[in-house]
Amino acid sequence: MPAVSRRVGERGALAIVLHTHMPYVEGFGTWPFGEEWLWEAIAVSYLPLLSLLRSDAPLTLSLTPVLCDQLEAPGLSERFQDFVQDVRRLTHEQDAAGLRAGGHERLARELERSWSDYALAAERLEDLGGELLGALGAHAQWTSSATHAILPLLATDAALRLQVQTGVDSHARRCSGHWRGGFWLPECAYAPWLGRALEDAGVRAACVELTNLLGLDAPGHLAPIADDAGVVLVPIDRATVSLVWSEAGYPAADAYRDYHHHTIHHHNPWNNGGGAYDHAAALALAREHAADFVARVLLRLRRAGESLPTGALPGGGLVVCALDTELLGHWWYEGPAWLAAVVQECSRQGLELLRLDDALERLQPIPWASSPTHDGAADAGGERLAAIGERACSWGKDGDLSTWSGPAVADMAFAARAAELQVVAAGASASAAAVRELLALQASDWPFMVSRRIAAPYARERFHDHRAALASALAGASDAPLTGLRNLAVDADPATLLSP
Repeated sequence: MPAVSRRVGERGALAIVLHTHMPYVEGFGTWPFGEEWLWEAIAVSYLPLLSLLRSDAPLTLSLTPVLCDQLEAPGLSERFQDFVQDVRRLTHEQDAAGLRAGGHERLARELERSWSDYALAAERLEDLGGELLGALGAHAQWTSSATHAILPLLATDAALRLQVQTGVDSHARRCSGHWRGGFWLPECAYAPWLGRALEDAGVRAACVELTNLLGLDAPGHLAPIADDAGVVLVPIDRATVSLVWSEAGYPAADAYRDYHHHTIHHHNPWNNGGGAYDHAAALALAREHAADFVARVLLRLRRAGESLPTGALPGGGLVVCALDTELLGHWWYEGPAWLAAVVQECSRQGLELLRLDDALERLQPIPWASSPTHDGAADAGGERLAAIGERACSWGKDGDLSTWSGPAVADMAFAARAAELQVVAAGASASAAAVRELLALQASDWPFMVSRRIAAPYARERFHDHRAALASALAGASDAPLTGLRNLAVDADPATLLSP
């Protein structure tokens, strides 16, 4: 990798943040919903990403504690190997045979090729001695809340402290890299009243989405902001993210593998154009899209700089492209290849690619009232950003919290808050089982899946079961069995709920 300068260059810089998360599915169901999601992500997202991270690519990796809980669960490596050999090998063979019998030879050959992804993943994990968490943890700079709860929707300061402090403690124990205060706000959900709890836990920086406040292409997205509690808020740049993560983004191109068109066992030998998938052609397109992506980031930086007075964007501006790690490999099959090519293209086209912590050390965050908008008017920017004090923001639908609290999931939102109040009111008498079931109940994933109609029955069943187990624990059964949370929130300290 080229040497990194001590400051962000005049052309600005790019930071790619990979938010790596999985709800607690280990031990909760198999096909088509449940822990198979974890095995798939390990095979096609996490292990390919690890290879890129080990090449010293300057990427920002965030690991959620709830994902780490699962990667640390006893027997995980053995069960993954069983999944590859007993499930993926067999289903690839069966589907390939069926396609060949139907006269679809190209599709059958593609399935036989794609089986090698799983075989290679099994070899890679074996080479790691099954220790995927330790390998990823060596590259993880950012953590998150304990179970990916929507922090502005929590009812009490006590529960907020528990979610945040557990996440920080989990990272400190598991990840060998020095933590510099980076904290991924689940769903980028932020509100000003979070600042003190974040600062108390040592959080120094968090990503936010301000598209609805500033406008899609506003230069203000390229400048870190200092909130009143001293936490640096780093806007993600939706104009850049949408190149990858949108209905019209790169993954929708005809040559890429079609995630939605699948065989009986959910394998994908077709491309988006409807024909047989051609892996070589798709990889060539991924390299073209990587070059296009870097060129567009450079153009974004230049145009933002030209539209503002000199010095309005410190260091020329910082484009933050935040993506769910599972998008790369699982949803967008060619995503890992595209990301590796982006790293190469940044060097070739002269775009500085920085880890976000490194970039923030070289940039002076600007106060709320100085944040530039479309026309560079600082006062107007301050007024817009002040609106965040009236409502929370997120990267969900409409930029608010409705994905997790709207009519479709209002019952879940109220039930989670009621359960939280019950646990906090119980104080020292609340058992560890009750606390862990509360943390499981607070996961953002269940209402998200219901709102987006993604395995909604599974999500509602999980929510209902955790709620019932919590009620049982609060009813006095101190030895009440958990719902199967074998390794969830092992770093949670119930005493945190009693802190002043």
